[in-house]
Amino acid sequence: MSAGAQWGDLAPRLASGVAMAAIGVGAIWAGGLVFAALVVTLAGLLMWEAARLFGASDAVRSGVLGAVAVALALWLPGLFVLPLMVAAVLVAAGSVERARGPFAALALWALIGAWVMGGLRVEAGLIWVLWLVAIVVVSDVAGYFAGKSLGGPKFWPRISPKKTWSGTVAGWIGAGVVGAFFAGPTGAGLVLVPLSVLVGFAGQMGDIAESAVKRMQGVKDSSNLIPGHGGVLDRFDAMLGAALMAGLLRATGLLPGVA
Repeated sequence: MSAGAQWGDLAPRLASGVAMAAIGVGAIWAGGLVFAALVVTLAGLLMWEAARLFGASDAVRSGVLGAVAVALALWLPGLFVLPLMVAAVLVAAGSVERARGPFAALALWALIGAWVMGGLRVEAGLIWVLWLVAIVVVSDVAGYFAGKSLGGPKFWPRISPKKTWSGTVAGWIGAGVVGAFFAGPTGAGLVLVPLSVLVGFAGQMGDIAESAVKRMQGVKDSSNLIPGHGGVLDRFDAMLGAALMAGLLRATGLLPGVA
């Protein structure tokens, strides 16, 4: 492969990444209704793409259902969260033509991940959302450049043929560095380093899981909404995986420094 072909997707990927980063960081910094609106919009787009991937007859309706479910979940007490999201997924699954079980798993994962991100900003504060985003971004960037530059054995070739062990390990190292950086500001201490690696690994598994779904459905990208990245599921799969792990650590009291 020529150098030009190897790095051919870098320019659109970088441009889209900068634009998304500007919007995301601005919304995270603003918090409140601004960040909630971004999370709700993201949830709707994720649900829409999931429905399209599985041949739903009315993917737009599914997207609206997902957005409404997450909006209500962010406003109502926690007791209502899971029933709301399960109901939205079940209604959306009714219009899916094939593989309703995998669709339901993908859609519920996306909605819960979006809800966790929204709740983390409200309940834990700005610093913890920045920590989560930094883990995903740094892991992705480190993995991308290490994988492209070093190559080597594939991590899971049957599901994600482009992922290499060099890129995977570089992602873990990047996540650990992020944990060390945020150890002081969050008050968590150096225990945040291995926890950050765990969250980074969960993000990588989110990426792998979404690759498995696309392979099942015979598509390269979840959509073409984001130049250089594909769709929102392609871009936020790692964030969803990392958010779920962070939410689990927080719920079980294993994330020090978080109320």
